[in-house]
Amino acid sequence: MLRRVGPSLRHFLLERKSSAGYSLYSSEAKMSRPVQARRLEGTDKNIWVEFVKLATTYSTVNLGQGFPDFSPPDFLTEAFMKALSRENHMLHQYTRAFGHPPLVKILAQYFGKLLGRDLDPMTNVMVTVGAYQALFCCFQAFIDEGDEVIIIEPFFDCYEPMAKMAGGMPVFVPLRPKAPKDGKLMSSADWQLDPGELASKFSERTKAIVLNSPNNPLGKVFSRGELELIADLCVKHDVLCISDEVYERLVYDGKEHIRIASLQGMWDRTVTIGSAGKTFSATGWKVGWTMGPNRLLQHLRTVHQNSVYHCATIAQEAVAQGFQRELELYGKPESYFVQLPKEMQQKRDWLVQSLDAVGMKPIVPEGTYFLVADISEFKSDVPDAPDSDEPYDSRFAKWVVKNKGLATIPLSAFYCEAHKNNYNHFIRFCFAKEEATLKAANDILQKWKWEKTSP
Repeated sequence: MLRRVGPSLRHFLLERKSSAGYSLYSSEAKMSRPVQARRLEGTDKNIWVEFVKLATTYSTVNLGQGFPDFSPPDFLTEAFMKALSRENHMLHQYTRAFGHPPLVKILAQYFGKLLGRDLDPMTNVMVTVGAYQALFCCFQAFIDEGDEVIIIEPFFDCYEPMAKMAGGMPVFVPLRPKAPKDGKLMSSADWQLDPGELASKFSERTKAIVLNSPNNPLGKVFSRGELELIADLCVKHDVLCISDEVYERLVYDGKEHIRIASLQGMWDRTVTIGSAGKTFSATGWKVGWTMGPNRLLQHLRTVHQNSVYHCATIAQEAVAQGFQRELELYGKPESYFVQLPKEMQQKRDWLVQSLDAVGMKPIVPEGTYFLVADISEFKSDVPDAPDSDEPYDSRFAKWVVKNKGLATIPLSAFYCEAHKNNYNHFIRFCFAKEEATLKAANDILQKWKWEKTSP
């Protein structure tokens, strides 16, 4: 055994002074140069960090962050448990970096059927750590310094910072609301692109457009005519399309989800993004995918292999089993993909009625599990703050969670800085919740209305 025979090296160094007369551990040695990369400038704020913390601290009912508060279907959790306990120990180890072979094979079969195209599972499909990483790969792979990226507002909030981090210049074009006729509730279909305005955003500097259909936060499902308008402009200007279709299974009222990659001239220039989290109500599993031609996906693979490299094997195995089941039950009443939108539409209708009854004017979504409501009738509870730069709906949502215990998300969070105050009287609700959660939200709203109207 070695014995310590004198002062430790650390003690010796602490006692020693340099020839300049200060300790080697002097605070004067701290770095003074900026440590953050320039690409991080202006991207440090995140709506979810702030509002999830508020919801955790104050809320009794959380209709803010978009996740179901119920379990995934039994067949999927059973597939996960089976994979976890199976004697095949390799399911606990690395699998193919760009996608577990059983998963990419069944995704190619399933979506090939929907697209009417033979997909190569090894070159036309790549599995990612949720749709979020799929988006990151797209921006990093395709966008160079100074490239313009058209983003349709309102947009899922990560599009803008991801474009900027890649060196791109976001160019925003809004969906503009049109008042419905005959006093009907507004629908997400009433929010439309102006064809001339959209066309004006395309230039020789445009590298890509980001499409999100069904759209988060509005729940808008883009019609064939709207998609053909976008497709024609992409072809005319030789522009890529990053198509975020994570809510494709959540479409209501007989609406049709149309994949822009299926339109003429679009397969060769489109990357389609999907999510098992939204498809199977398992957001925490973080299994997503990209689909497209090999000429595009080869560059996504380069980003993927030099960032996360690999996704959880067991989760991919379970999702593969889920898609295998759905392919066998394709179009049948017992299919989960047939049952899920029916159940979600009932939840949507219930929340729409609840909000309408208390005076918040809901915009009825055609898809997703979100709806946006006009809060104008409740503005008297949260007065304007003329000296504040914060959008009104953001202050309103904070007041609601702190004083009423109901967590929501302000719509202005889904707009660029210059446009936040143009749509600052709406908040977003998530209705992918258990009946008890929606009832508790209704109770809060009813009590709030009573407090407003009672003498």
